[in-house]
Amino acid sequence: MIEQDTIKLLRECDAGIKMGVASIDEVIDYVNNRELRDSLIRCKNRHEELKTEIEVLLSEYHDQGKDPNPMARSMSWVKTNMKLAMNESDQTIADLMTDGCNMGVKTLNMYLNQYKAAEEKLTSDIQKFL
Repeated sequence: MIEQDTIKLLRECDAGIKMGVASIDEVIDYVNNRELRDSLIRCKNRHEELKTEIEVLLSEYHDQGKDPNPMARSMSWVKTNMKLAMNESDQTIADLMTDGCNMGVKTLNMYLNQYKAAEEKLTSDIQKFL
C-alpha cells in the first residue's frame, strides 16, 4: 500500500507541475512588468527542477508519471485566454497565476489526504511547499 500511494502521489505531483509550467508558458509573453516576468521565470525554473526530481523518483518505481487531465488543461486554457482577451494586463496575469497556485495547493492537499500511506519523506517534502 505504501508503494502504491507513493506512486499515485508522485503522479499527481508530476501532473500538477506540468500544469503549472504550461500555465506560465501561456501568459509569459503578455507580461509587461519586469519584476513579474522575472518572478514567473524563477517559478517556472523551480517547477522544472521539481519535475526532474519527481521523474527520478518515478523512475525508481518504474513509472512514467502522469500528464494533466485534458479537461482541466482545456478549462485552464479557455479561462486564461478569455480573461486576457477581456483585459490583457499584468494584474490579470497575476490574478490567473494566484488562482492557479491556490488550486494547486488545494488539489495537493486533497491528494495528501487521499494517499495517506505514501512514504513519509515524500509527504513531508510536499508539505514544505504548502
